[in-house]
Amino acid sequence: MLTAIHPKLPMRNKAITRDFYVNQLHFEDIGSADFDGYLMVEKEGIEIHFFEFAALDPLENYGQVYIRTDAIDEWYQFALDQKINMPKAGHLEVKPWGQKEFSLLDPDHNLLTFGQSWF
Repeated sequence: MLTAIHPKLPMRNKAITRDFYVNQLHFEDIGSADFDGYLMVEKEGIEIHFFEFAALDPLENYGQVYIRTDAIDEWYQFALDQKINMPKAGHLEVKPWGQKEFSLLDPDHNLLTFGQSWF
């Protein structure tokens, strides 16, 4: 039986990644030990792990996570209030497949897409 999934995304700098997820997105650092080159964060049951990839070119990073929510408008407003980087096509809209979505980019250009069923 499968019970959860915890995506692992690349990061260049643990301190910068931690700062973004903890201080801007209000995730909690849940690492019980501070391992070099590894970070775990959690918010509302959503857990994301990061591994160090110092040579990562952010403009060539295709790391992506899709996060479902039941409060898409509130999350979008929160992201705007925090002035979080969004790709040009990442602003809130209802997609033809029935999801209301927006996307943001973390410091390493990992794409976080938030979506809520709309139809």
